[in-house]
Amino acid sequence: MRLCIVSYLDTDGIRHSVEVQADSLYEAAVLAVKILREHDCAPGEINKLEVEIRSSVSHEITLKKVRQWLHGGSRSPKEAVVKERLKDLLAD
Repeated sequence: MRLCIVSYLDTDGIRHSVEVQADSLYEAAVLAVKILREHDCAPGEINKLEVEIRSSVSHEITLKKVRQWLHGGSRSPKEAVVKERLKDLLAD
C-alpha cells in the first residue's frame, strides 16, 4: 500500500484533499470519495480527481472513469474481488 493524496477542485474553486492508503489509482479514488462524502464535500461525476502517490507520481481521473473501470471486466479473480469491495464502498 502507498500513501496517496487525492484532491479535486470544486465549482467554487475550492480544492478538497484527503490522504488515503491504497494499492491502486482506482482504490485511492474510491477511498477518497468515501471520506469526502462523510464530510459533505464529495466530487461530482465529472470533477477531475488528482491522485498523487507519495513517490511524486500524480494522476487525474474522473469519477465517471472510476465507475466505468469498476463495472468493466476483470483481468483476474483478485481484481474482481477488489472491484466488488470498491463498488460496495462507493455505493450509497
